Amino acid sequence: MSSRVIHDAGIGGNARRPWGLQWRSSVWYVTLGTNSFTGVTTDLLVYSLIVPVVPFRLEALGYSGVSGLVGWLLFAYSAGLVAFTPPIAQLSERFNARKIPLLIGQVALIGAQIMLMLAPSYWLMVLARVFQGLSSSVIWVVGLALLCDTVPEKTVARQLGIAMSGLSIGFLVGPPVAGALYNSFGFHGPFIFGITVTAFDLIARLILVERHHALRWDPERHATPAPECGDLSDPPSTAPVTNTTNHDETHEDTTARQSNEPSHLSLLAVLGKLLRSSRALATCFSTLIYGMILTSQEPALPLYLQASWRLNSSKVGLVYIAAVVPTLFSSTIAGWWVDRIGTGLITVVSLLFALPWLGLLIVQKSLAFFIVMFALSNFAVSGTVSALTAELATISRRLDGVGYAHVYGAFNLSYGIGSGLGPVIGGQLYDHLERGWMAICLFGIGLSVIAIFLALVFYGDETLFTQLTRNFKRSREN
Repeated sequence: MSSRVIHDAGIGGNARRPWGLQWRSSVWYVTLGTNSFTGVTTDLLVYSLIVPVVPFRLEALGYSGVSGLVGWLLFAYSAGLVAFTPPIAQLSERFNARKIPLLIGQVALIGAQIMLMLAPSYWLMVLARVFQGLSSSVIWVVGLALLCDTVPEKTVARQLGIAMSGLSIGFLVGPPVAGALYNSFGFHGPFIFGITVTAFDLIARLILVERHHALRWDPERHATPAPECGDLSDPPSTAPVTNTTNHDETHEDTTARQSNEPSHLSLLAVLGKLLRSSRALATCFSTLIYGMILTSQEPALPLYLQASWRLNSSKVGLVYIAAVVPTLFSSTIAGWWVDRIGTGLITVVSLLFALPWLGLLIVQKSLAFFIVMFALSNFAVSGTVSALTAELATISRRLDGVGYAHVYGAFNLSYGIGSGLGPVIGGQLYDHLERGWMAICLFGIGLSVIAIFLALVFYGDETLFTQLTRNFKRSREN
């Protein structure tokens, strides 16, 4: 046990033990009760609240070219997320702090929603979205790092998959609720709902006890790895996934201790390590692609549904419900499989499954047909996020001095750039091309093919391409 842990344990002996210490610092509370699942859900709910209502708000304010303007609003969010992610990731690792940044992020998210709700002009809406991007960078970088601090390595993909299902829930709840509240209470209604949800999430974060603080009162329980994830306070193992032997136990313990200590590498040094890793670069580029596929349809979808089937904002929200429900399960299922068969294969299978449905979205047959195709494509694409986050956790354990906040900072940057470019490209394609919706769907198919190639060639300790090549050579020899 490190001297820091022993010192903290000694402090704990003279301090009052917090109530509910075991469950407040447990794996499942960190995964479900705060910071990960609920944080992601809240963030995506607040993000998606504007999708069905802001186009109509901008039209009411007299703006034209609404699809493009909505795209730039979504870009402003991503710009804030990208700009603030590097310092947040570096400070979180340098000071080994998770809870305080998460609290600050939630307060900032409440402030951003109030600003957007009261904004009388477009430029103030843009500024509010930048601040919302700042708060989201904290939720994603620090929240996912906290999860990996707490969860055993052998089940980290499963827990990340559960946390990432918050993406789907946020997208599921946000648009229909926003549409219904907008029709009943006007533009302020959706934002009051978002502020209320964020306030409850803030309370959940206040209750949290970080693992390294829990060590002060219960060092043996929190410092000793156990075989089951059911021991809710197990620390994560940071040993390699494959070829683990008893000979490596001392190395595993040492690595686990180091993973909980602050990183003293500069931001440039961390960036250099990530840039020299082809595996890290491929994962980050795949994350960028994921963000572009996920968001390129957003500014055009309400307008396409309105033009094709004359749907208003509340009915657009209902389409989101029908389409997003299947994605509630995709990231959790994918995370469970990632722990067993690896990140590369799951990514390839998910994206191959997405290709036909993305193509069939072009067919303007009926609303029911469109909803089914939209649901299947979202289900498939959403399955990749568990693999991406699990791959980054493994990369962090392989690179000395690179912490979880660093790799999830890279995830945030990549997703932020992708989710910034996606709406702008999608909005411009829809506004300026006669078959704009078809162009958006073909754009998503092309990006998926690129991501499949990256997963084949770069993911994993041994890539799928290497395995396939070896098996092919063996079959030729036999």
